[in-house]
Amino acid sequence: MVEFLFIQASLVNSSPNAAPLTVYFDGACPVGSAEIAHFHRQPGARTCQWIDAAGGADDELGPGLTRDAALRRLHVRRADGELVDGMRGFAAFWQVLPRTAWLGRLASFGPMPWLLDVAYSVFLALRPRWRKSPPRIGAKSES
Repeated sequence: MVEFLFIQASLVNSSPNAAPLTVYFDGACPVGSAEIAHFHRQPGARTCQWIDAAGGADDELGPGLTRDAALRRLHVRRADGELVDGMRGFAAFWQVLPRTAWLGRLASFGPMPWLLDVAYSVFLALRPRWRKSPPRIGAKSES
């Protein structure tokens, strides 16, 4: 658990200047956070900037991306500023990581982006059941 929290903190503090990609993820989703933590430990991950959209400042999201959109699905900003989301975003950051570059190329080929995006949309429909709700201000403790 301590290692995961350390990874979470280091994700937000990655250097934005040299990043070929910026990955925006929902840090309040336990499934997505675990997956991002896994990818962040991979060779090549330090070349990306990793932004927790659930906990970061609004200005970290950059132009054209709202917090609501960033929390609904994964987004990736390429070095040229292009914003891609869903499975196209996954494919973009997979291609940067040496161990998953083959998967990123496969996920970008022919009808794969469309097919994988359909599967991702099904996952996103189920995801709210796992996402941690933010604490309500003024909520009374049951202790």
